Amino acid sequence: MQVTARAPSSTANLGPGFDVFGLALDAFFDEITLTKTRAGITIITEDNIPLSPSKNTAGLVVAYMKKRFKVKSGVQIKIRKGVPAGYGMGSSAASAAATAVAFDRLFGLHLDGNTLVECAGVGERASAGSIHYDNVSASVLGGFVIVRTKPLDVIRITPPADLRLCVAVPKLKVPPKKTEVSRSVIPKQVNLSDSVKNLSNAAAIVAGFLKKDSTMIGTSIQDVIVEPARQHLIPGFSAVKKNALRAGALGVTISGAGPSVIAFATKKSDLAKIATSMKNGFATAKTDCDVIVCKPSSGARIAK
Repeated sequence: MQVTARAPSSTANLGPGFDVFGLALDAFFDEITLTKTRAGITIITEDNIPLSPSKNTAGLVVAYMKKRFKVKSGVQIKIRKGVPAGYGMGSSAASAAATAVAFDRLFGLHLDGNTLVECAGVGERASAGSIHYDNVSASVLGGFVIVRTKPLDVIRITPPADLRLCVAVPKLKVPPKKTEVSRSVIPKQVNLSDSVKNLSNAAAIVAGFLKKDSTMIGTSIQDVIVEPARQHLIPGFSAVKKNALRAGALGVTISGAGPSVIAFATKKSDLAKIATSMKNGFATAKTDCDVIVCKPSSGARIAK
């Protein structure tokens, strides 16, 4: 009658892999509890998020799955947010992933990974305005994911055991439609040379994950298309990046649509030094931040 699922935060793009790459992170988690009811969809939460199912990430996923799999039972959704919303850490994706996995277990559907990702992707409309599968794929499946669409096909690769990340989450007021704003500044046309550079780095990132080479991954986190177009939206970004690289980070980029900034390193790196350097970078723009040292995470799981 009741199932609880927990899903991790995630980072998307990883520099050159715009809308294609995702990586689950154990920095934060969302928890969703679904309970069978007689009829309808109701939402319970102590967080400041929409309670209307048509405007709520988890509500959209439940409504879609009820219709698609002809489930007549009602569902109560209890949401416990742990992933900060609007900061490029896959907040809506975590809720969507946990909801899809919980719904699958509650009604005994036994869905495969791609179908769970497809169902969870519907929830992205609530925050992003359209469906993007990079964050939800990472949150559902865990590890590093490569997303191909039309038809949807997600490739999952287990990350190297020594990969570590420092995520700087600035204490900024995030606009209501931040994802739309951040997507609006991306150039519609790019130089062939820039496209080739990004493609080569993206290929090297995939090779790094396959070879379990964290250094290859980190040094390939270089984006000459999207990051330059978005960095002005993040006060102090240049200083944060420069500081982190000087402190020993292998690569630094915007986490998803931002404003969080993520540094790639290994467990042998001086992670405390990198974290402090990123905090000092944001301080140059008179912005405080929290820095979370984390590692890749497994995907959404049934909690109880």
